[in-house]
Amino acid sequence: MPNTIIIGSGSYIPTKVIGREHFINSVFYTDEGDKIDKPNEEIIQKFVDITEIENRRYLEDDEFNSDLGYRAAKEAIYDAQINQEDLDYIIYASNFGEVDKNGMTNFMPSMSARVKNKLGIQNRRCVNYDMIFGCPGWVEAMILADTLIKAKKAKLILVVGSETLSRVTDAFDRNKMIFADGAGAVVVKATDEENVGIIADATLCDNNAELNYLENAPSLKKDEDQKPLYIRMHGRKIYEYALKYVPDAIKETIDKAGLTIDDIDKILIHQANAKMDYAMISRLHKLYGKTDYDHAIAPMTIQEFGNSSVATIPTMFDLIIKGNMKGQNFKEKGNIVFASVGAGMNINAIVYKFP
Repeated sequence: MPNTIIIGSGSYIPTKVIGREHFINSVFYTDEGDKIDKPNEEIIQKFVDITEIENRRYLEDDEFNSDLGYRAAKEAIYDAQINQEDLDYIIYASNFGEVDKNGMTNFMPSMSARVKNKLGIQNRRCVNYDMIFGCPGWVEAMILADTLIKAKKAKLILVVGSETLSRVTDAFDRNKMIFADGAGAVVVKATDEENVGIIADATLCDNNAELNYLENAPSLKKDEDQKPLYIRMHGRKIYEYALKYVPDAIKETIDKAGLTIDDIDKILIHQANAKMDYAMISRLHKLYGKTDYDHAIAPMTIQEFGNSSVATIPTMFDLIIKGNMKGQNFKEKGNIVFASVGAGMNINAIVYKFP
């Protein structure tokens, strides 16, 4: 049975840096629709203390999700040194599709079809799939790619994660300060080499009471037009859910690979809240009886890039493997974990071994 290895990566980080001053004149409301009667400096500082997000990146007014995805994809294809016409599949993870500057979403044509068009790929047998799976979408797209390769349905797949969350936020919601834009991509290839690439994975979907922990909802300001829908995050419920279930899911995947936490060099985890990520990584180590660990095992980009959803993990992978993230690198023939949690609620994880 063939295995799935990454042979190229790319990312696009928008150049527009949005700092705390961008929100200084905002008017914020509670989930109950009441105006928050506190100085914005205090609201913003408390937000930074919890999330550690000082800056985030936004796309330009004339850019679209597919533009970001195209740039990351083009770089990944170049890095892989392949002929793009040889791609069997393009899998594109996003949650809102092509969003215009007025917040209108569009999934027709699909994002994967759009990026195939922008790349100029003529191969009619290159199949385009969209993956809509919440923030874990890119990791799930990798799991799908691995399934296709192991089933011998494909040998070469482009996997993209791109999102423009800045265009789907409520102007009156404090949580808008979490969200950001960006894109990351990899090219994966089938190999007959044993015990390399994606050596284990796990996916869990809790879609009962957890279904609306992340949802689309009208503005918190009740006298605003209630027809447009924005991303709404119930932070406390998400925090409790993630802390309870994500560490177990990661451990399950590591165990499935026949490894322990001591064999894992890096954990690239989706980032929406630094406090939550620290707690999840700490609890993971406690599951292995460890109360102390090297915090460099879990690199963080949220402080400067914000939460770019499906783009977070592939962007981080691209930065590290190309030596563009200070103090971070991958060990030769080492093991790393990709892990994410998000809307649905969905959790997934991959153990990847470098060839």
